[in-house]
Amino acid sequence: MSSINRLFKHTFVYGLATVLPRLLTVLLTLLLTEYLPSKTAFGEVSIIFSWIILANVVLTYGMETAFFRFRESENDNKVISTGLISLLATTIAFVVLAFLGLDQIAEWSGKSADYWKWVIGILAFDTLMVIPFAWMRAQGKAMKYAVIKMVNVIISVGMTAIFLIWLPDLPALAQYLPADKVELYFIALMAASAFTLLVVCKIYLRKWEFDARLWKKMLRYGFPILIAGIAFAINETFDKILLEWLLIDDATAQVGVYTACYRVAVGMTLFATAFKLGIEPFFFSESKSKNATATYAMITKMFVVLGSIALITYTVFVDVIKRAIIAEEYWEALNIVPVILVAYLFFGIYQTLSVWYKVTDRTSYGAWISVLGAAITIGLNIWLIPIIGYMASALTTCAAYGLMMIVSYLLGRKHYHIPYEVGNMLLYLAISIGSTVFFFYGIREYFGANTWQMYLSGITLAAIVSLFILGRERNFIKTLLKKT
Repeated sequence: MSSINRLFKHTFVYGLATVLPRLLTVLLTLLLTEYLPSKTAFGEVSIIFSWIILANVVLTYGMETAFFRFRESENDNKVISTGLISLLATTIAFVVLAFLGLDQIAEWSGKSADYWKWVIGILAFDTLMVIPFAWMRAQGKAMKYAVIKMVNVIISVGMTAIFLIWLPDLPALAQYLPADKVELYFIALMAASAFTLLVVCKIYLRKWEFDARLWKKMLRYGFPILIAGIAFAINETFDKILLEWLLIDDATAQVGVYTACYRVAVGMTLFATAFKLGIEPFFFSESKSKNATATYAMITKMFVVLGSIALITYTVFVDVIKRAIIAEEYWEALNIVPVILVAYLFFGIYQTLSVWYKVTDRTSYGAWISVLGAAITIGLNIWLIPIIGYMASALTTCAAYGLMMIVSYLLGRKHYHIPYEVGNMLLYLAISIGSTVFFFYGIREYFGANTWQMYLSGITLAAIVSLFILGRERNFIKTLLKKT
C-alpha cells in the first residue's frame, strides 16, 4: 500500500471516528440548547468545558506526541510503559489535590462544586486513555479507534437524553440523582469516560518497564508540546472565559449563544481534526523517505484544495445546518459562523505546515508559534470584546490561526524547505474566502436567510468556485489518484 493510499485510508477512518461521534455530539448540542433551563446554563457548561480543555493539555503534558516520536527509535514496550506510568502517577496526584481543593476551585471559578467533582473524574479518565488511544493509532487500528470513540459518544448522548428529557418520568431513578440538569450532564459524561477507560485499559496489564532515561527524554521533548498545547487551548477556548469576564450584561448567557453558533461551524472543525489525526503518525513514518518533502507539499496542497471547496459549500448551507445543531433562540450569533469556518481552515493548513518542526525535533518553535497565537487571542479579545462583543472573539480566533499559519510557513522555509505551491494555494484561499464573505454577508443579507433565491445564488457560486479549482488542478488530482 502506498504512503498516500495509507494516509487516505487512515484519514477516512479517523474522519469517521471524528465525524460520526461529532454528529452525535451535534445532537447533544441540540439537546443541551433545547432542554437546559436557560442560555445561562448552557453558558456555564461552555465555560467549564473551556477549563476542561486547558486542564487536559496540562495533565497530558505532551506525552502523546512524545510517544509517537520515540516509538520510532526506542523499544515499544518501554515507550508505552514509561508513558503509562508517568501519566498514571500524575493523574492520581491531580485527583487527590483537586478534591482537597474542591471548595476553592468552586469559589474561584464561580461554578458549583457539585459540577467540579464530576469534571475531575472526567479529566482523570480522559488522561488515562491518552496512551491507549495513541497506541491504537500507531498500530494502524483505525477502525477499532473509531468504534470505541463512537461508543463513548453514544453513551454520552444516550445518558444525557435520559437525564434531561425522560428522568422526571422515571421516579425510581430520579430519587438517586440530583435535580440540577447541568450536573446531570456532567454525570453522563463521566460515566461514558469511565466505561471507555474500561474498554481500553488492557494495555495497563502488560509488563511494565519504566525507563528513567527515556522518561526524561520524553519530558524534554514533550515540554514544548505542553507549552504549545496550553497556547492552543487558549486559542481554542479562552475566548469563552474572557467573554464571561469582560461582557457586562448577561455575560454567561452571551457565552452560551456564542458557543452554540460556534458549534454550527462543526464541519470545518471535523475536517481539520480528522486530517490532523491521519497525518500526525504519517509525518513521522514518512520522514525518512527520499521523497518526504514532495509528499508533504502534496498533502498540504490537497488540504487547501479540498478545504477551499468545503468552505464555500458549507457556508451556503449554514441555514440548513443550524436547524440540526442548535435551538432557534440561539441563532442570534449566526454571523460569527463564516469567520470561525475560515479560522479552522487556517488551523488545518497550520497543522500540515507544522511537519517541519515535528520531524526535525524543533518542537520549541511550535511552542513559540502557539504562544504568539495565544498572545493575539488574549490581547485582541481584551481590546475588542468591550467594543463589539462576541464577534471580537470570532475575529480574534481567525486572526490567531491565520498568523500562526503564516509564521509556521516562513520559519519552515528556513529550517526544512518543502516545495509548496504557494501561489496556487493563496489563489484558492482568496477565491474561496472572498466568495464566502460575498455570499454570507452580501447575497444572504440581500435575499434573506433560507430563501430559494439565496440557495440558488449560493449553489451557483459554490459550483463556479469548485469547477474553477478542480479544473486548474485536474492533472494534480489525476496524479494523486494514481498514487492511491
